[in-house]
Amino acid sequence: MKEIYYLCKRNMLVFLRDYAAVFFSVLSMLIILLLMVVFLGKMNTDNVLWVLSEYGGQRDAAQDEKNAEYLIQMWTLSGILAVNTVTVTLTVMQTMVRDEQLGQLASFYVAPVKRIKIALGYILAAWAIGSGMSFLTLLIGEAYMVLQGNSILSAGMFAKALLMIMLNAFVYAAVGYLLALFVHSESAWGGLLTVIGTLVGFLGGIYLPVSQLSETIVKVLKCLPVLHGTAMLRELLTGDAMGKTFAGLPEMIPDTVAKELGITLWNSEVQITLEKQILILVCYGIMAIVLATVISKRKTIHDR
Repeated sequence: MKEIYYLCKRNMLVFLRDYAAVFFSVLSMLIILLLMVVFLGKMNTDNVLWVLSEYGGQRDAAQDEKNAEYLIQMWTLSGILAVNTVTVTLTVMQTMVRDEQLGQLASFYVAPVKRIKIALGYILAAWAIGSGMSFLTLLIGEAYMVLQGNSILSAGMFAKALLMIMLNAFVYAAVGYLLALFVHSESAWGGLLTVIGTLVGFLGGIYLPVSQLSETIVKVLKCLPVLHGTAMLRELLTGDAMGKTFAGLPEMIPDTVAKELGITLWNSEVQITLEKQILILVCYGIMAIVLATVISKRKTIHDR
């Protein structure tokens, strides 16, 4: 275990000392926040207000607008957290690619340390930093919500959100390690991150609600972990806002809105439960580690 600890610590320090990498990781969060709040926030808020005006009867328009904005802000924050667990975690995994390019990874391989421990050193470093930066984003987002006059999440909600963030970050750390086995230069990894960073918002139904995508595309997205990781965070963090926004309306109204916004996911008429979403994410993480182990062993045999 000592070897894993020291390797993990070393990989974390290597990333954190690369101020440019840390800066651009934070910058990517800000860009996504700007895109979603400025360009998409008002559109989604107006859609919620339209539902309230159509089915809500006589209501307090000013309070409805405040509640709708709060709902979409929490919906947006959940999406940003989901993106961060992918992009930040994969950015940290660039340390492994750099080590291979500089020949340091080969030095680790000839040392009397099992390859699984070397792999866990990279995976746990990416998991820890990805989880930490994403949780920091949640804290900053919640501080903004409080300044806007909204209530803060309970300690229990924070704990659940942290566990979900950690699960998402673990999955993408494992997937990132698997991908890094096929990439041998920092420039190639940077290009891959650009592609993934562009796609992840659509794969998770983050830039556009799933209701605006075709049924075929949604079926494909349900096979990927990003959509499920995003949905579980949304369902948790928007719960209070949903209750306030649709108070007094028939239950089918908030249920339909939640489905349209991708807060809940359904297979036909059956909702995909939190337990199933967790199982899907865990399976992806385990499969990534198993595949990485098999590929790593084959590379070892080939090198010999």
